[in-house]
Amino acid sequence: MKLSKTPILIMFLLVMSCTNNQIKDISIADSSSYFDYSNSEDQITGGIKMIPIETPKGTFHVWTKRMGNNPKMRLLLLHGGPGATHEIFENFDGYLPHAQIEYIYYDQLESYYSDQPNDSSLWTIEHFVEEVEQVRKALNLTNDNFYLLGQSWGGILAMEYALKYQDNLKGLIISNMMASVPEYNKYAEEVLGPQLPEEVLKEIKEFEAKGDFGNPRYAELVQQHYYTRHVLRKPLEEWPEFINRTFKHLNPNIYIYMQGYSEFGITGNASLKGWDVSARLGELKVPTLMLGGKYDTMDPKYMEWMSTQVQKGRSVTTNGSHISHYDDADGYFSGLIKFIKDVDEGNFN
Repeated sequence: MKLSKTPILIMFLLVMSCTNNQIKDISIADSSSYFDYSNSEDQITGGIKMIPIETPKGTFHVWTKRMGNNPKMRLLLLHGGPGATHEIFENFDGYLPHAQIEYIYYDQLESYYSDQPNDSSLWTIEHFVEEVEQVRKALNLTNDNFYLLGQSWGGILAMEYALKYQDNLKGLIISNMMASVPEYNKYAEEVLGPQLPEEVLKEIKEFEAKGDFGNPRYAELVQQHYYTRHVLRKPLEEWPEFINRTFKHLNPNIYIYMQGYSEFGITGNASLKGWDVSARLGELKVPTLMLGGKYDTMDPKYMEWMSTQVQKGRSVTTNGSHISHYDDADGYFSGLIKFIKDVDEGNFN
């Protein structure tokens, strides 16, 4: 007897429809749990937590905001400056939620959303390392889930934190920062500077020789000719709002004290001028990603070399510049996400 194929086909389609709906439901459930803040202490504040920081000069508070919910992969973001803000990372919202990676914005002491005691005795690497450790404890980040990303000055802070507290980390990401300020200055002086138009470099050098860093013309030259090549590779009028807001909220007092007047090397008597931990990179045993940019203010070849000096290193060089998470977002986030997931899944080598 010849059986009709129609009922079988209908049953097959019904089964496939149910299966697809189940997959869709699972996907929706996973997404929902990632964004679910219910029954958490920071639900009422939308993930924001003001964390008390104990210092020799008293107790101050720093601003943090948790984005998403994944107890296996939790990424704390250390902004640059010093004295910039978490706002420079705001386009992480466009990439990390899709990867289901929890991430935490954080304004360091003296930054816009945190307390600003304006006390230079606290403007030390030692203070900020202990501040990060207090933030870690307050957020219950552990070596089972704690990934630390530092960009620019935040990269200095992340390296220093790891050299003291790497047993608390699961993964370390150094973004757009060399392990030696003298080598950074040398790269700016010998490689990047000569790429500028001759008359522009000459005028910049004249201002620097006089120590006239506050001259508006000096800022104009550096921003128009240097920043648009090596900080963010777009004309200034095309810089995104969140980056401009970051610069608007920059605390100039701590920035000048520790970094100097511009990103064209560390200038004057800035306290970070002689910082160098290149000889100590071999102490780092935690999985580490060096994430640089081809056009960065930081030497990409040096950053690749850094990945060979740590015990478990990887290097990714994007086609971006110092803010490569914006001007080569695809290259940046693909490298970052792959690193975190490889470490999480035990596939890092």
